[in-house]
Amino acid sequence: MSIYAQCCGFVLLLVLGWFYVNQKRLHLNTGKAFFLTLFVSLGSLILDAISVLMIRNMDALPYACVVFSCKMYLSSLLAMLLCTVCYICTDIYSKRILYYNVINYNVVLSLIAIVLIFVLPIYVYSDPEKGALYTYGPSVMVTYVAAAFYLVTNLVLLVRKKAIIRLSRRKAMLFWMVIWLGAALIQFFNKEILIVGFASSIGIMVLYIKLENPEVLLDRPTGLFNQMALTRYMRQLSYRSRQFSLVLMVLEHSFYKNVSKESKESETAAEMEMIDFVAAIPGTRAFKTAGDEIMLVCDTKEIAEESLVKLRERFERGWGKDESVFLRPSWVYLPDSTLLREAKDISHLIKHIRQNSRELLENGFLQIDEAIVKEMYSTRQMENVIFNAIEQNWITVYFQPIYSTKEERFVSAEALVRITDGDGRVVPPYDFVWVAEKNGMMLRLGEIIFEKVCQFIRDYKPEQYGIKYIEVNLSAIQCAYERFADNYIAIMKRYGVRPEFINLEITETATMGAKKIAIANMNKLIEYGVSFSLDDFGTGQSNLNYIVDMPVNIVKFDRTMINSYFENGKAKYVMDAAMHMIHGMKLEIVAEGIETKEQYDTMRSLGISYIQGYYFSKPIPQPEFLEFIKAKKEGRRG
Repeated sequence: MSIYAQCCGFVLLLVLGWFYVNQKRLHLNTGKAFFLTLFVSLGSLILDAISVLMIRNMDALPYACVVFSCKMYLSSLLAMLLCTVCYICTDIYSKRILYYNVINYNVVLSLIAIVLIFVLPIYVYSDPEKGALYTYGPSVMVTYVAAAFYLVTNLVLLVRKKAIIRLSRRKAMLFWMVIWLGAALIQFFNKEILIVGFASSIGIMVLYIKLENPEVLLDRPTGLFNQMALTRYMRQLSYRSRQFSLVLMVLEHSFYKNVSKESKESETAAEMEMIDFVAAIPGTRAFKTAGDEIMLVCDTKEIAEESLVKLRERFERGWGKDESVFLRPSWVYLPDSTLLREAKDISHLIKHIRQNSRELLENGFLQIDEAIVKEMYSTRQMENVIFNAIEQNWITVYFQPIYSTKEERFVSAEALVRITDGDGRVVPPYDFVWVAEKNGMMLRLGEIIFEKVCQFIRDYKPEQYGIKYIEVNLSAIQCAYERFADNYIAIMKRYGVRPEFINLEITETATMGAKKIAIANMNKLIEYGVSFSLDDFGTGQSNLNYIVDMPVNIVKFDRTMINSYFENGKAKYVMDAAMHMIHGMKLEIVAEGIETKEQYDTMRSLGISYIQGYYFSKPIPQPEFLEFIKAKKEGRRG
């Protein structure tokens, strides 16, 4: 029997080990368990080859030495299988106590099996003429039983814990175990074929390629660790409950150069010099988390503060061959990770800061405190509420009637979104609307509301009670979506709703970011037959020039503007002038937030066309709204 298979496996593992050791690594627990498995597998292959050579030359060697070498090899097989348990369990058991309890239990079983291997007899068979040699007997049977136990245990773990282990990892580890099991079965039934060690090498090679190649965790252009590496590292820190500090550099729009030195080469060289400087700071790990972000995870608060001072001073000098390239990053500093519930929440925190922190953009430095973290968790909780509401259909439409002063009856209503949480409580709109707009959920939420409005119009035909149209609010993200008009037209066609039954409310801020797209959507919908209102006039930056530019039919005076009319003498002149010009443009006006008869009478005397507010009704659910307009129509007839 030759040892070519053992030699091939040994060379393969040696090459893998060389690549692994000489690459930049993050020292994750899975990586450590992988390297331990690789190292033990190397030892097992060596012992396998030694035992084969000693059996082949057993006539010239002491029999006790031959037996000892064979038992050492069998023991190494169990050690290797124990390493596979360690490797798999690093993904499964997040709590260190539970992990070590499982490992200690398996170590004890391995030690018992190894003791039995050395205590029980082993027999050696060698036939030089046939080239056959192998071992058998009680000691070998203990090895097979223990090996079978570990292989079955690993397979059961991979199947039962599949919800915890990522699919790619589970597939690679299952492949590893299947190769092992197949080789063990072949060798068990044909003892002349010694391929267990080589099969193990093939399995480890698959793990390296699929899971443990350190290059997968590197950002190729910079050589820093990437977002995947950060995610895994934060998960590991969470499992260990390990404290750390963090420094984030945001390099957006940050290149400033001496005009006389402008060149692409100097800019690239300066950027690489900066990256090398950042990566070399001791006690830190640098991650390229986005196109304009570099994050330093620091072992202690002291290291973070020293690094921050060192970095800011170095950035002031400039970069490049003659320090002519200047970068002006914004800085985010998290002094204490214990502010977070879990380390892996760091990505959510950074996303929250980038979306909401004007202070970061204006001042160039932001220190994260408890209030910012609390706001982040509150936002995440609301995101979950919105997501569950969409998934579970916990979204309802409330309607607030709108009264026509000319016709002296209710002629329309504004549709308002309401969602409920898992306990059935209604979530106030001001708690979730801004969150839905920030995280992009408003696009889907808006379509759901519009579908419900169209379904209401189709099923209950509110026109029979005098309702001419329903107003539906639009958000900024909807207006900026290029296929918004096409989607809404498709929904109206699907429910058989005539476009004149729909009036879409927009705000000035909703079209500021993508005005061309918004106007194109509006024109397409107007051509189809839909009308538009300008909502919240009198707040923010709303002005008459905007009304001139936008194709709207109705202008809605905000509640704050109405209140100012009654509380501020100067505001009366402003509102009178606005009404005069709006009426001159042949547009209708809706007064929102009317709560008293005095306000109603005044608005009516001023020629306001429509009245909306608590004076008539608060926003009410669909069934109550139907009863309301039925009663009002019957009362009017009476």
